Amino acid sequence: MATAIFPGSFDPPTYGHMNIIERASRLFDKLDVVVAVNTQKKYFFEAEERLAMLTALTAPWKNVSVHLWDRLIVEYAVENKANVLLRGIRNMSDFSYEFDLSLMNRSLSPCIETLFMPTEPRFFTIKSSAIKEIAAFGGDISNMVPPLVAEAMKKKASVR
Repeated sequence: MATAIFPGSFDPPTYGHMNIIERASRLFDKLDVVVAVNTQKKYFFEAEERLAMLTALTAPWKNVSVHLWDRLIVEYAVENKANVLLRGIRNMSDFSYEFDLSLMNRSLSPCIETLFMPTEPRFFTIKSSAIKEIAAFGGDISNMVPPLVAEAMKKKASVR
């Protein structure tokens, strides 16, 4: 049984993320979406909020589950007997960063393979930092994130 891990901060979950999840769910027997918890980073949404949104958004796919993780992703892979680390990419800049990261992960755990999956072209320009900035100024993000996420961002931005 091939198990893949799709790790990320998912802050916020975007249509680009959902595109990768949907396509990967057809390629692997099991897909674990792993939400990063890094106490050194400042997030827009708390880990539990990101977990809840992704759990709701991935409900249609029975072979997809969502988890929180606060250690190295290769440790998650080993503990959960996953052999593939899936990384979504939008452009060459993403690829360069992800390629370097894949070499580091490979040195930490040689049995884990990293696969790069480009998002569909219509999602190339979706970037989390831009989405957060647009939302903070009350802009329309409906073509970048699912309605559930747009509403949560709107509520959160009005509180800040």
